[in-house]
Amino acid sequence: MEQTGKGRTSKRGDTESAETENISHEGRGSGISRRGVLTGLGAFAGAQLVRPELAFGARPTTPTTAAADGAWRHAVGDPRGSAVAVRVGRSQEGRFGVMFKKLDAYSPPDNLLRALAAQMGEPNPPTDLDNPRIPAGFTFLGQFIDHDMTLDRTPIPEQQTDPNALTNFDTPLFDLGSIYGRGPTVDPQLYEPNQSGRLLVIRNSEGVDDLPRTADGAAKIGDARNDENLIVSQLHLTFLKFHNRCLSSGIAQSFAEAQRLTRWHFQWIIVHDYLRHVAGENVVARFLTDNGSGKPRVKREFYKPKNPHRPMMPIEYSVAAFRFGHSMVRAAYLMHQRNGTATFAPIFGAAGRDLRGSQPLPARLEIDWKHFFEMRGQSTAQRNQSRLIDGKLALPLFNLPSTVVNDAMVSLAERNLIRGKRLGLPSGQAVARAIGVAPMSNAELGVPSPSDPGWAGEAPLWFYILKESEVQQGGQRLGPVGGRLVSEVILGILDADKHSYLHASKAFKPVSPIAPAAGTFTTGDLISFAQSS
Repeated sequence: MEQTGKGRTSKRGDTESAETENISHEGRGSGISRRGVLTGLGAFAGAQLVRPELAFGARPTTPTTAAADGAWRHAVGDPRGSAVAVRVGRSQEGRFGVMFKKLDAYSPPDNLLRALAAQMGEPNPPTDLDNPRIPAGFTFLGQFIDHDMTLDRTPIPEQQTDPNALTNFDTPLFDLGSIYGRGPTVDPQLYEPNQSGRLLVIRNSEGVDDLPRTADGAAKIGDARNDENLIVSQLHLTFLKFHNRCLSSGIAQSFAEAQRLTRWHFQWIIVHDYLRHVAGENVVARFLTDNGSGKPRVKREFYKPKNPHRPMMPIEYSVAAFRFGHSMVRAAYLMHQRNGTATFAPIFGAAGRDLRGSQPLPARLEIDWKHFFEMRGQSTAQRNQSRLIDGKLALPLFNLPSTVVNDAMVSLAERNLIRGKRLGLPSGQAVARAIGVAPMSNAELGVPSPSDPGWAGEAPLWFYILKESEVQQGGQRLGPVGGRLVSEVILGILDADKHSYLHASKAFKPVSPIAPAAGTFTTGDLISFAQSS
């Protein structure tokens, strides 16, 4: 029997300021150069408001880190329990834990970390940004996946009595808690009021489908983070439509059945589309095998939680490995092309002209998903590609404004590096040795002053994973350390959920009419089914 999620709709924690100049990002016909527009926007966006971490890596899931002015700033503080290694010991596990418990924390001097962060900004104007392997939609699918994984639905009183999240915590599962909340009985605001089991989708004042919203523009959804930008909010909307389409098509006869199908197809694309793109099929195959009867089995090499039924999230994954997505973020994206006019929008730009969320979806920024994912029968000529996974971040991530952070550390690269040290991460080379991979040297990684004794011949894990991809994979996918960490943890957590598709009584594969052919199903297919009438 499928269980409904036990999510809790967070309050909006959003204080955005007005921007400076207003510029147009629309061009006529074939005369517009997508790369030219994106390159030009790099310098512009660098001075604009920026969402600090673009939702990669574990972060606060409820507005409990408010600044003095009451604003929820995403880059302030750490998610509950992530400091387990430095507060209660490397052997302890709760909501978070240490994957490589025998490895020491790596603590280079802060001044070296700041020097390293300072060299991580890409040139202005940037060089070729396109990652030919990974369409840009996977940047935001990764954001959506992370939110589902890190949603802490533990009631606030229990969070307060257990700040280290050792006993009171919600296990990370891919159960779409942001979509279903605690179910139609407890969270009726997420559902149509006629008890049909359908999720609530509205037609807004601009005549486009949108998330249900409060008077101030905040979305009424199970996780407010999915309303942070207009790309991930429209991805959230797609999952609402997918669930509803399961019911209207007759494939599902009940809410529970539609919920199960939606969850399983989401989990399928995590394994067979997302991980295939960012880590590679060979890496996924290393950890996902066949048990001999056609059913998948997850092999765990290093991710072995003490309690397999309540798996912890490793800080090596949440504070370092999964933050590879920061380097995939672009300054702007092509949203659609209609009647010969291409509409681009910056992630952070002039108010009302960028992709910031917590507002009704403007018709001019409604997504044509063929520009973000591989869609069957659609041309790839005008598709946004993700930025390469490398040791550089887009310029907007180097000037976080006071509306986002409440201290002087305005570089996301610096914040990530300092945070990794504060939370007790091991070095990249130490993790490489632990998993049997020949470690790269600091000279190969391009660490500044690699012979400085302060480095002790090692480098921070997050930076190591980015540079490993850049040097060994041309930035097109994760390298051996990053790919194995991301794949094993995601598959391990999916395996721990006995309601996941991995544990279906019969081997599960998407079938028609949801999938074009049995066993072949991509994010583009999920979108196509959700949008079909």
